[in-house]
Amino acid sequence: MSNSLEQKLKAIRKSEGITQKVLAGLTGVSLGTIRNYETGFNTVGIQTLEAILHVPRFQKYTLWLMTGETAPVAGQISPALSPDGRGEMSDHHKARKVG
Repeated sequence: MSNSLEQKLKAIRKSEGITQKVLAGLTGVSLGTIRNYETGFNTVGIQTLEAILHVPRFQKYTLWLMTGETAPVAGQISPALSPDGRGEMSDHHKARKVG
C-alpha cells in the first residue's frame, strides 16, 4: 500500500470495521468527500485530518497517519497493529508503568 493519506484513511476505516457512511457520521466529513478520497478523486486536506483525529477512537493512529511510524508503547499504532479493530488496543499493546 502506498503511503498516501487517502489510502491510510481507508485502511483505518477498514481496520475499525466501519463503513464510509459511519465514518462520515463520526467525523462530520461528508460521505461524498470520503468517497472521493478513497477513490483517489481528491486529496485529504488539513481540516479533514483534524476532524478525523479529533474522534477519540481514531487518535491511536495519529502518528502513523502523519509519519508512517508507530509507537505501540505510547499507544500509537497502525491499522495492522489494531488486533481489536474498533476498540481500544489490547492489553498486550498498552504501555505499562514500571517501577
